[in-house]
Amino acid sequence: MRRFVRCLAVSLALGLAFAAAARADQQLLWVTNSAGNDVHVVDVATNQVVKRLEVGALPHGIAAPDDAHVVFIALEGGTHELLWVDPRTYAIRARLPVGPAPNQIACTPDGKFVYIPCDDGMYWVVDAERKEVVEKIRTGGRPHNTQASRDGRWMYLSPMGNPRRVTVVDVAAGHKVVGEIPFGNVVRPPALSRDGKRLYQHIDGLLGFQAADTERREVFATIHHTIPQELQAQASRCHGLAIRPDQKEIWSCDVEHKLVFVHDLTQPDFPQIAMIPMLDTVYWLCFSPDGKFAFVSERGADKIGVVDCATKKVVTHIAVGKAPKRDLVITLKD
Repeated sequence: MRRFVRCLAVSLALGLAFAAAARADQQLLWVTNSAGNDVHVVDVATNQVVKRLEVGALPHGIAAPDDAHVVFIALEGGTHELLWVDPRTYAIRARLPVGPAPNQIACTPDGKFVYIPCDDGMYWVVDAERKEVVEKIRTGGRPHNTQASRDGRWMYLSPMGNPRRVTVVDVAAGHKVVGEIPFGNVVRPPALSRDGKRLYQHIDGLLGFQAADTERREVFATIHHTIPQELQAQASRCHGLAIRPDQKEIWSCDVEHKLVFVHDLTQPDFPQIAMIPMLDTVYWLCFSPDGKFAFVSERGADKIGVVDCATKKVVTHIAVGKAPKRDLVITLKD
């Protein structure tokens, strides 16, 4: 009997080891539910929810470094905090009070710094290792969206309101403001090319987006979505912009028309190549790292729409929490 028990224990241990190995490089979609108190985590391989994590009132912004050793979440309501979440155990390792109503955050790829747009006209800069605020950058307007360059050198700050410009910050130079990029109207969500040379920006009053040269710091193109005739009388706006990982396409959310538009970035005039109807109002999107799937926040339906990027067809809808907005795919290494 003892020999049997020992053999069984060894077999179970080996089984668990193989199971752990099978989950190496697991991709997980994290979704902040902006009208609730929780975050949903979805296994990208199965489109199944694997965790519902209560974090606090109105989770909004989310970011993670390249190695995904931590997930940062900003709470827009209640205590107005930045959270450090362990993506393997789902334990909240730390909380730091920040400015009022923090929105979409960004961290440097190494996870050392987190930029947090707050409703006091300031972007709060947090040293994530020391867990303390090290700088506040005044942009004017209502700080709302943030974008980090892939090399970690630059942060692009997109505040709503009168500035109508993106503030450029040199992270390596002590978080110094080094310039601005003016746009045609109030700036909303941005998207940055992998090489950092082009910044694409949603702006108010435009169903489409503008494209800017980050070296010259000026807009060089305004791209309009082609809206179906039957929807043109319906007011809408764009909110949610992302570049597919192969850098060949840019995807844009048209909120009230419940559409996602796809434009070809390899052509000089960025032609529209697809229009994807979604279940309800859309507000944000991200991609799997291999670029095979897009995950669209269907805010009005409390769901995430999964789109096959090759066919431009919706594969499924995943039920999550109340008013999902920001989403992010991380990869857990073995």
